[in-house]
Amino acid sequence: MKGPVFIIAAMALFSLLDANSKLLSGRYAAEQVIVLRYATLLLALFAGRAVVPGLGGRLTTAHPWLHLTRAAMMIGSGFGFFLALRDIPMAEAYLVYFTAPFMTLGLSALVLKERTGPAVWGWSLLGFAGVMLAMWPGLAAGGPVRAYLWAFFATVCYAWVLTINRLLRHETGAAVLILWSSLPGLILVAPFAALSWVAPSPLDLAALAVNGLLAGSATLCLAIAFRHDSASRLAPLEFSALVFAIGFDLAIWHVWPSAWTMGGAVIVVFACLMSQQAASRHQAKPSGKT
Repeated sequence: MKGPVFIIAAMALFSLLDANSKLLSGRYAAEQVIVLRYATLLLALFAGRAVVPGLGGRLTTAHPWLHLTRAAMMIGSGFGFFLALRDIPMAEAYLVYFTAPFMTLGLSALVLKERTGPAVWGWSLLGFAGVMLAMWPGLAAGGPVRAYLWAFFATVCYAWVLTINRLLRHETGAAVLILWSSLPGLILVAPFAALSWVAPSPLDLAALAVNGLLAGSATLCLAIAFRHDSASRLAPLEFSALVFAIGFDLAIWHVWPSAWTMGGAVIVVFACLMSQQAASRHQAKPSGKT
């Protein structure tokens, strides 16, 4: 049960991270929130290694450019979701995020040269249709188109992160992943954060620091989950994030998901599960004759 427990814990932590970021978004710029997230992660990493030498494994890598590309995509994903959550409920943003597996399939075919059958693409199209169904009432009423575009941008960046993670799957240890994602992000974002800096209150500073700890803990739980169980078994449990998102929307902002949102969610979840099954069946087929 380690895999399922850790994947659900990761989804809960990611949801808590996004809820915390949404609360902070009305007072601070995205670059300030993100730079403090990276600074906290680095401080936690080196504090841990000072107490336990070598904690998290080595810091060097044989693939610096892959790590730097991953860091850039993580910055894009962080900015995109932060800006999207300013204007739309968490549940709607998460519906867009659930299209990441479909985008990853496309990137896997493009970058990793993996074979995918027509059924996979058919289910993927149905999944995107489910997202459009959920967004339709808001768009028809002149809703925040820019917020949905930011959510899609963030999801594309996240799909790239997932694809690069597969290329880096032989690099073990959390330290190298934290260092090579947080340090470049801190260097790149810090000048922009300085231009829009707002002095936080002690309580807000604690909330900003907690963001980094939540991001690191969620990523660690995710890595542990996939170390203990297969992706095919764990992938359906990732949709538990929607339950947490709806819970935070209700508890903090008193926003109930609309029937359109729930209908779109059912379609997206169903399409994603069927797409993964179709991809597994296609990859299991023999590639040649004996």
